[in-house]
Amino acid sequence: MEAFLFIDFGSTYTKLTAVSAEDDVILATAKSYTTVETDVMDGYRKALSDLMTRLDNGIEFTKKLACSSAAGGLKIVAIGLVPELTMEAAKRAALGAGARVTDVFSFKLNSSEVNQIKASKADMILLAGGTNGGNTDVIVHNARMLRDAKISIPVVVAGNKSCNDEIIELFEGHMNYFITENVMPSLNNINVEPARETIRKIFMENIVKAKGMVHVKEFISGILMPTPAAVLKAAEVLSEGTKNEDGIGDLAVIDIGGATTDVHTVCEGAPSKPSVILRGLEEPVAKRTVEGDLGMRYSAMSLYEAAGRKYIRRHKLKNIENIDVEKEFEKRNHETDFVPTEEKDIHFDEVMAKICVDISMTRHAGTVTQVYSPLGMMYSQEGKDLMELPYLIGTGGVIVNSKDPSGILKAGLFHEEDLESLKPRHPKYLLDEKYVLSALGLLAMVDEDKALRMLKKYIVKC
Repeated sequence: MEAFLFIDFGSTYTKLTAVSAEDDVILATAKSYTTVETDVMDGYRKALSDLMTRLDNGIEFTKKLACSSAAGGLKIVAIGLVPELTMEAAKRAALGAGARVTDVFSFKLNSSEVNQIKASKADMILLAGGTNGGNTDVIVHNARMLRDAKISIPVVVAGNKSCNDEIIELFEGHMNYFITENVMPSLNNINVEPARETIRKIFMENIVKAKGMVHVKEFISGILMPTPAAVLKAAEVLSEGTKNEDGIGDLAVIDIGGATTDVHTVCEGAPSKPSVILRGLEEPVAKRTVEGDLGMRYSAMSLYEAAGRKYIRRHKLKNIENIDVEKEFEKRNHETDFVPTEEKDIHFDEVMAKICVDISMTRHAGTVTQVYSPLGMMYSQEGKDLMELPYLIGTGGVIVNSKDPSGILKAGLFHEEDLESLKPRHPKYLLDEKYVLSALGLLAMVDEDKALRMLKKYIVKC
C-alpha cells in the first residue's frame, strides 16, 4: 500500500503523520520528544518505530516531506526605513514565511546595532527600506554597514529597486545575499509574497541547523518550510478553497507551543461597523503573528511576566492562594519535557494556555479608537476587525489533549476589560483533533484538493 509520510520537527515534539496516497485517510500518527540537544534523528526514529507498529505490513512511503521549528525554528532580523511602514512590511514578510523575528531595526544602523545583529543567533537578515524610486540613502548605508561587519548569514534584499545595482556591487564577493521584489513598492502597498518565497527557499537549502538535521535530508523528499508556514498554508487552503472546491471562509488558527504562541488569520478584517475609518498599513488576507514570550515550556517564565496576577485571576486558577505560582512556571521552564498527569498540574497548564490565547489574540487583533471629525464622532481602526469572525481553530498539544478545548479557545474572545480590542465575539470552535495541520499544509504543497478534503474531515467541532 502506498502512503505519504509527513514529519514535523517541532520545538518540543517530532510528529509523524502517515496519509494514504489513494484515499483521504490518515493511517496513523505518532510523536516523540524532539532530541535537539543530541541528534534530531533519535527522536525521529523513536516516533517512526511507534508509527510502524500502528500500520499494516507492506506500507511503502512514496513521498516523505518535512517541516521544522526545531532549534528555535527560523530566526530573522528585519531591517527597514520607517518603523510604521517599510520596517513593518519587512516584519510581516518574515512572519508570513514562518520565521520568528528576533530583532527589528529602522532608519540608519549604527555600530552598536550592527554588533547586536552580529552577536545574535539569527539565521537570516531581511533588508528592506524605501519605496521604489524613493529614499536610497538608508538602505545603501545599512547594506554597507552589514558588509563592513562581515556578516556571514544570508541577507534577503527586498527594498527600493533603484538601489539593487549598488547593493549588488557592495555585496558581491563579500556576502551571501539574495535580491527579491520590494516589500513596499509604493506607499502603503504591501508586496510580501516574493520575499516570503525567497526566505522559504533559503530555509530549505541552508538554514536547517539542528543537530542531526543534515542527515534528515538523506532520506526525505525535502524540508519544504518552517512549521508555522505549513500551518498557515493549511489555514489558507481551508479558508479559501481550491479551483475545484470551496473553503469554509474566514478563520483564525491559534497554535500554542512550548516556545511560542502563533496566531494565523485568513480574512480581510475590514470594519464590521459603520463610521469606522482605517489607518495604518493595509492588512494581508493571510496574516501570522508569533509571540515569542508566550509558550508553555521554553517561554514559561516570560509568559509569567506577561500575565501578571491580572490574567491568572481572569482565567480562574483554582486554589491560587495555596499555590506558589512563580515556582510552577519555573518548573515548566526548566523541565521542558514535563507532561502533567495529576489534575492540579493539568489545570495549571490549561490556565497557562488560556493566558497564551488571551494575550496573543489581543496582540493579533486590531483596535478601534474614537476620533473627532468635521462630521462628528467617528472611529479609527488599526489592524484587523475580527469581531464577526466565524471560526476559531485550536491546535497545539495543550489544546489537542484537553478535555475542554473550547474552554481554552474562549479565552481569545472579546473581553469587557479591553474595550478597544477587535477580538472575536461569537465564533464557532474547531479543533485540529489529530494534530495534523502542519502535515496537511505540507500535503497542500503537492495536492491542494486532497489537502482541503482532509482538512474538512479532520478539523472538527469542539
